[in-house]
Amino acid sequence: MSTYEKLLQEQIRNEFTASQQYVAVAVWYDGQDLPRLASHFYKQSLEERNHAMMMVQYLLDKDIRPHIPGVGEVESDFRTALEPLELALQQEITVTKQIETLARTARDESDYIGEQFMQWFLKEQVEEVAAMNTLVNVAKRAGDNLFHLEDYLAREGAGDGGATDPTAPAIAGGKV
Repeated sequence: MSTYEKLLQEQIRNEFTASQQYVAVAVWYDGQDLPRLASHFYKQSLEERNHAMMMVQYLLDKDIRPHIPGVGEVESDFRTALEPLELALQQEITVTKQIETLARTARDESDYIGEQFMQWFLKEQVEEVAAMNTLVNVAKRAGDNLFHLEDYLAREGAGDGGATDPTAPAIAGGKV
């Protein structure tokens, strides 16, 4: 197994962990009676799960047996509504670095198919970091009035899933 393939196996765990982290964030917002924020992060959780399953499908297509791991620890106790957003932004920045490493490793190993597979994820991470950065900024401007943030999500449709991206890799088991 190449280094790229080993890193991709690890990234499956990272994506599932990110999914669980977003469930924890969504549940926290639900408990704070902030339904738009909760809904946004429930959807983000599904998106991260789908990313993991895209990687699983890629490995299956390459006749490589994917390993489905347990997930890492997640944070579920927050003191302010801004904390989960800042955590999510840092998580997206970390995932971006992981995806960059995967793309670089595939290129270094002359795995052009693997490199091409990572291109969609690189584009996706630019969007994810930008969207999360915007949410953090809106939350900071909203201050203690979180209804401004809820209104923003309702008005802008942030995290509504948008149209299906025809360039997205196939998802093992189908999109959830």
